[in-house]
Amino acid sequence: MTPNCLTRTALACLALAAAAPAAQAEQGLDEAIKIEAGKAFFASECQRCHSIDADRQTYGPPLENIIGRPAGSVADYAYSPALAKAGFTWTEGALIAWMEDNQAFVPGTRMRHVGITDPVVQAFIVAWLKDAARSAQ
Repeated sequence: MTPNCLTRTALACLALAAAAPAAQAEQGLDEAIKIEAGKAFFASECQRCHSIDADRQTYGPPLENIIGRPAGSVADYAYSPALAKAGFTWTEGALIAWMEDNQAFVPGTRMRHVGITDPVVQAFIVAWLKDAARSAQ
């Protein structure tokens, strides 16, 4: 490599390094917006029956730390036989499928709700649930 080529390469690397914090800040802002929107959508679509606080009694099971938790596993909650025996772990994909059409995802579940079919709204709710789990730790 010639000295000029090294200089150009070094300058390009410096420019990328200088831009990285701005890109990370923008990404952080995007994530913060998703989380806030998810909190609002959760409040309007889910909070009637669910809480993210396991100590708060609600009609539906608490969703605190739901990602990574086996389905139908909250102690002392009366799940439908279908959900109690579903045999899967809640992942982001499972939550999205549930929000989309819980009756198709787990036939025989007792939960009734209007499907949340907008993938953006689904992603925002999942982002908020993940953030709430991080914040609780």
